[in-house]
Amino acid sequence: MRRTGTTSRGIRTPIIKSGDNLLEIIVDSVLLAAREEGFDLHDRDVVAITESVVARAENNYASCDDIAFDIKRKFPEGEIGVIFPILSRNRFAVNLRGIARGAKKIVLQLSYPSDEVGNSLMDLDQMDAKGIDPLKDCLSESRYRELFGANPHTFTGVDYVDFYREIITAEGCEAEIILANDPLAILDFTPYTLVCDVHTRERTKRLLRKAGARRVLGLDDILAEPVGTSGYHAQYGLLGSNKASEEHIKLFPRSGKAFVNSVSDLFRQQTGRHIEVMIYGDGAFKDPVCKIWELADPVVSPAFTDGLSGKPKELKLKYLTDNKFADLNGQALEDAIRQAIAEKEEDKDFETNAGGTTPRQLTDLLGSLADLTSGSGDKGTPVVLIQGYFDSLAD
Repeated sequence: MRRTGTTSRGIRTPIIKSGDNLLEIIVDSVLLAAREEGFDLHDRDVVAITESVVARAENNYASCDDIAFDIKRKFPEGEIGVIFPILSRNRFAVNLRGIARGAKKIVLQLSYPSDEVGNSLMDLDQMDAKGIDPLKDCLSESRYRELFGANPHTFTGVDYVDFYREIITAEGCEAEIILANDPLAILDFTPYTLVCDVHTRERTKRLLRKAGARRVLGLDDILAEPVGTSGYHAQYGLLGSNKASEEHIKLFPRSGKAFVNSVSDLFRQQTGRHIEVMIYGDGAFKDPVCKIWELADPVVSPAFTDGLSGKPKELKLKYLTDNKFADLNGQALEDAIRQAIAEKEEDKDFETNAGGTTPRQLTDLLGSLADLTSGSGDKGTPVVLIQGYFDSLAD
């Protein structure tokens, strides 16, 4: 019998630039790796491609000037309440520069004690000791400094309150910063709002509209269409964008279902195998030490082949061993477990979380595995080959 289960391989590719034939590069790179390193492809292997190279190949870039142009036409008053941005040099700083370039005044509302993905602005114990109620209290920048002083980021050393203020004022835009978790706090300062949270944005927009805000737009509404020849994303706008330079961002890739299906079709033509394909961004996991949740993209996977829809259909082996078949041992135990696994495929009432298995989406699980495999540094493996993921002990 085969002695390994799921394997994940980072696949090295040539350096990918705008305009490259990414489809052929992906397939050629996987086949070259298989040939030179002596492994075979199988039906239902998964090829995952990082969103970064997909967006780069399709030249989905925009400039701060493009952002500023869109901001000016959508906020002609020049006054904007920017609500709940992520604290990130990579994810938001360049966007903020473009927003400030298109505005006269920004009221920047930061959530606390951390942003949406866990970047901290203050120590929780210190917040409690100061008697601050994060559900109610709105802090001015001066009050924040009086209570908590400077709070540089644990890893980057950046003081994001100062950093974001400097970005805004460097563009000749007036800046006012508040810390509050109630989105309606911004309405004491301006009725014109730009919602910047990622996963809770629809709730934030709904609350602001209900409270009577005159304008409620989100990052997903900025560059939802091109400015001249700029990049854009019709669904996500600036959400999922990354810093390309101090003046440019790379947007979330527009290539979707047609692209992943084309990659799968080319694998079938060249290998005869049915390969599942997905585009992935941030993995959906949380660091246990720094408490930062990695998912700054609007979704883990913006596009995938049909075979990756849904959730795993799995049993918990430790539950079967310790509970259902606790009186069995040796070969009898193994045979019983194999039979239970085989029978689940025929069980129409089977529940994904039977025996305690967490019912997460396949693309969230696979995307997290791919993100951890490829990393975000210098590994040079923007394509990940995952094999054996859909196998079980009964196969």
